[in-house]
Formats: sequence, C-alpha cells, structure tokens
Amino acid sequence: MNKLERDILDILADDCRADAAKIAVMLGAEEDEVRTAVRRMEARGTIVKYTAITNLDEEEDECVEALIEVKIAPRSGSGFDGVAEEIASHEEVKTLYLMSGAYDLLVIVKASSIKSVARFVSECISTYDCVLSTATHFILKKYKIEGALTMRGDKLRRIPVHV
Repeated sequence: MNKLERDILDILADDCRADAAKIAVMLGAEEDEVRTAVRRMEARGTIVKYTAITNLDEEEDECVEALIEVKIAPRSGSGFDGVAEEIASHEEVKTLYLMSGAYDLLVIVKASSIKSVARFVSECISTYDCVLSTATHFILKKYKIEGALTMRGDKLRRIPVHV
C-alpha cells in the first residue's frame, strides 16, 4: 500500500461520505488519481464496506448487543477458519475476530432480546463439535465507537437522584 492509499483510508475512516473531489483537495492530489486508488483498494478488498457509526441508545431501539467469547479446538484441515466461516454466516453475527489469549473467537451479535442472544448461544454456537466453552457479555452502554465519542457534552452524564 502506498502513501496516497494510506492517506485516503485515513480520510475515509474519519468520514466515509468524503468523495474523490474532496479527498483530492485535502491531499493535494488529482481527483482521477484518488478515484483510481479507491477502486483499486475496493477491488483488493482493502476497503470492505462504507458505513455510518450509529448510537441507537439515543433512539431507544429495542435491540440487544452482546460479545461472546468462544474457546474452540481447531478443526483438522481448516483450523479456526472453518468454524469461523460457519459462525459468521449467521444473521445475528455482526463482527467476528480470531483472538489471542484465553479464548479463540470474539463474536459480536445483535438480536431483539436477551433471550434471543441466549438462544443463539445455546442452540447455535454451543452445538458446534469443536466449541469447548463460551462466555457472553451484554453491552449496556457505548461511550466510544470506532474512535467517536457517543456522549454529547450538553447532556447530563448521570441521572440526578432526589431524596
């Protein structure tokens, strides 16, 4: 990856709405050069998706997100990749990482309720023959997502309690 591509990625990571013209001005590059670099990175799979960071806590959305730690015994032939591919295919799974440390996979899921997450763990993840254990952690509040603070300075940080 060259410097132009790294600089373009930095800008897009901060603002995925930035178009080639805006990026070109910011970097002092030609618009066609930026557009070509972006297409190359998309074709290589360096740029996977353009997205918005959302803070649905403010919208009182009725969904639950959870982090599920999964310890597995790697499969012969496919190692961690085979089971990771199977787990990733489920609609509830939003993010999946191979990790170092006490567990092997970190699965981030989104579902309609705590019961739905529990059902997903017990009826799906735990049924794989290579799964040794799981630990589920529910996300209660998001303070920072992908480098962006979700708290606004004009809002109270704590609910006042009157006695």
